[in-house]
Amino acid sequence: MSSVPPRDTAEAERPPAVVLGVQLQGVSDEAFDSSLKELERLGETLGLRLIGRVTQKRAGLGASNVVGAGKLKELASYTGGPGFVPGYAPPGARTARDEADREDDSALEEDATDTTEAVTVLVDQDLSPTQMRNLEKASGVEVLDRSMVILSIFQRHARTREAKIQVEIARLLYMAPRLREANAGSERQRGGVGGKGAGESALELGRRATRDRIAELKRALVVVQREADVQRSRRSSNTTQSVTLVGYTNAGKSRLMRALTDDAMYVADQLFATLDTTVRALVPETRPRILISDTVGFIKDLPHDLVASFRSTLEEARDANLHLHVVDASDPAFRDQHDVTRGVLADIGANDHPRLLILNKSDLLSAEQREALAIEFSEAVLMSARSAKDVSELHEHIRGFFERSMEEEEFVIPYDQQAKVGLLHARCRVLEERYEQDGAHIRVRAPASMLGGLRRELDPPDPVV
Repeated sequence: MSSVPPRDTAEAERPPAVVLGVQLQGVSDEAFDSSLKELERLGETLGLRLIGRVTQKRAGLGASNVVGAGKLKELASYTGGPGFVPGYAPPGARTARDEADREDDSALEEDATDTTEAVTVLVDQDLSPTQMRNLEKASGVEVLDRSMVILSIFQRHARTREAKIQVEIARLLYMAPRLREANAGSERQRGGVGGKGAGESALELGRRATRDRIAELKRALVVVQREADVQRSRRSSNTTQSVTLVGYTNAGKSRLMRALTDDAMYVADQLFATLDTTVRALVPETRPRILISDTVGFIKDLPHDLVASFRSTLEEARDANLHLHVVDASDPAFRDQHDVTRGVLADIGANDHPRLLILNKSDLLSAEQREALAIEFSEAVLMSARSAKDVSELHEHIRGFFERSMEEEEFVIPYDQQAKVGLLHARCRVLEERYEQDGAHIRVRAPASMLGGLRRELDPPDPVV
């Protein structure tokens, strides 16, 4: 048993929780510990106070109880539950496998620093309905598996109507197969004589209501996303220069976004602090403008329904000209996190986009660590979003990327059409401006696709007579 003492009075007021993890075959100690720490951070983001861990090495998850009898008892020492599943075996009875799985009860340590009982168990795996129900019976408290923890955080942090609908759809899709009768063993029937719902159980009615609600939310989401698509197409029509920040949650994307755009957007040291797409212009502004968008952070084992629901957010990444792939270089597991992000991008068809790897939070590394990373990732940008100098250098990297695809062209604007000069200043970088007898000669630099649109706009073809 390992215990985590409260750090201050405010934290002590948070509901206490305990983490349960199973280290399966093929999972290293480092990867397992990193995963548990991540779950603990998820719990803290959810407003919980972690008071301990219960862990076990097993070849696979138990079909019904997840862990062996000894570990159920250890879990109950945190929660005050019975420590066994009523109906499966009498108290004290253990199978041969349980005997092999459990550690000697004498190895259990009493928590000398915090006698508060946990009110929630966080499990670092996804559970079947039976496994969750049995753990709740053995612990006597609420049990949340990894997906439910993530869904709960998303639900808490959703701000816009689109994000709220997306999270609610994902939550209902997750909960649908886990619905069960309010009273165990009850087979109450509802419905009028001859009615369409006659003879349906409360469980069947609940599942049908859930399906109807999901269908209703999906219809509403189509309308909201259509509006988002229109906004995105308008941005595309005005500029072809767009950059999207992608990366694992808490890699520092929001702080980097604020630094690049000089925007006072919300930044918090917690997982999934922001869910909604944010689009701002790169500052100092360039001509043509470069738009920077942030995306929802990724995480390992991100529920599939959440990936599907956040379509419009992820399409910002698919439509961008350049990805800034931000990783927390100070995290020992950043290579695995890097692979998770690439996997999600591949799922949405955005893995082959031009990208610049950003090894963020380098200020937390030693000189030797920074030197080693610079050799291992020679094309990456090693920086800290807190450093104005580093942000300025990244600004130049971004500008340089778009400069490579730009071309120069000279437009001649007659004096009776001088309003068009302002259009060139707004959309292009003006290299030279001189006035001669036939009008204003404006030499500009811009992407080839933008120059083509300007030619059609500034010199439209003569009308057909």
